[in-house]
Amino acid sequence: MSRTPKDPELASRLSRRNVLGVAAGATAATLLSGAAAQATSPQGGTSPGHGHGHGHGHGKGRAVLPPGRLGIQLYSLRDKVSTLGFAPVFAELEKYGYDEIEFAGYTQGSAGAITLSQLKRLAKDHGLNPIGSHVGYYDDNNPGAYTFAQNLTKVLDEAEALGLKHIGTASGPFRYGSTVDGWKRAAEDFNTYGAAARKRGMKFYQHNHAEEFSFATDKPKVRLYDVLLAETDPDLVYLEMDIYWAFCAQFRFGKRADGTPAPFNPIDYVLKQPNRYPLFHVKDGTRNDAARDGYDMTDVGDGDIDYKNFLSRVTARTDRGRTYHHWQTEHDNPVESFAFARKSSEHLHSLRESRCGD
Repeated sequence: MSRTPKDPELASRLSRRNVLGVAAGATAATLLSGAAAQATSPQGGTSPGHGHGHGHGHGKGRAVLPPGRLGIQLYSLRDKVSTLGFAPVFAELEKYGYDEIEFAGYTQGSAGAITLSQLKRLAKDHGLNPIGSHVGYYDDNNPGAYTFAQNLTKVLDEAEALGLKHIGTASGPFRYGSTVDGWKRAAEDFNTYGAAARKRGMKFYQHNHAEEFSFATDKPKVRLYDVLLAETDPDLVYLEMDIYWAFCAQFRFGKRADGTPAPFNPIDYVLKQPNRYPLFHVKDGTRNDAARDGYDMTDVGDGDIDYKNFLSRVTARTDRGRTYHHWQTEHDNPVESFAFARKSSEHLHSLRESRCGD
């Protein structure tokens, strides 16, 4: 299942102990120089329960990242797709050792027109498996909107044409408000979309931000995410955990509105129902208690989220990937998107299980 990067120099680097300083060019090298130093020096200021993976993630142990399962959400590269087109972007991702891609639209303002069949072929030519796509949940003011609610058949037709195994939305289930009953209605919608996707051999999924972990306005002791899990059919509706936003939610919604503690650990949701989480977004953040979300987003490997621990626990729980999981790197607004993509791949490929535990 593992695909060897076409760039032999990269393949060599991915097997070495310290890979964070490598860059695609002079600009990327400048951006990465601080990360390389950071990876080899002690870092403090981590929050309890999810400290740095740096310094103890590299070595000769078994790779934490399952082979053939590294993807990227193309939203992170939207600037490059819009100016260069898909072909040069896919060529770069192939060099960086990516296996999969997740779409955020099938044009993204790309340079030059492209059909779905051309896009599918282009991905295949670069050894990239299109694993999923984000589509809007609803736009009730526009009957022609390209959303699940308004154009379910077209959304599924196009996903099927691309050969996607997953088709989902990054929209929160707030269509009917933030009450328990409102989320039950949204769950009914999701069950409908999931049933339609399943008939075509696909899995419908929802991608979270932080707000899904907030509390119902009518029942302030009830976490809305728990309503979504309880009211959706686990055989029809799947989840893509955005790990960064889940940790932001841990910071923001670890207490109820009245101040009573309501702690949770994002990974506990996954370990309880690993089959419901085929997809993950791997994005990183530096802890900042003064920020609304508790973190400032950064490149994967530069932040405080311990991905060695997170990936190790998920893959151990699922017997080294028998329950398949796919890991998409992402940054909403990277300083330099190609540098982000390359550095993220190198960091995740470099992580090794430790023998002394976490």
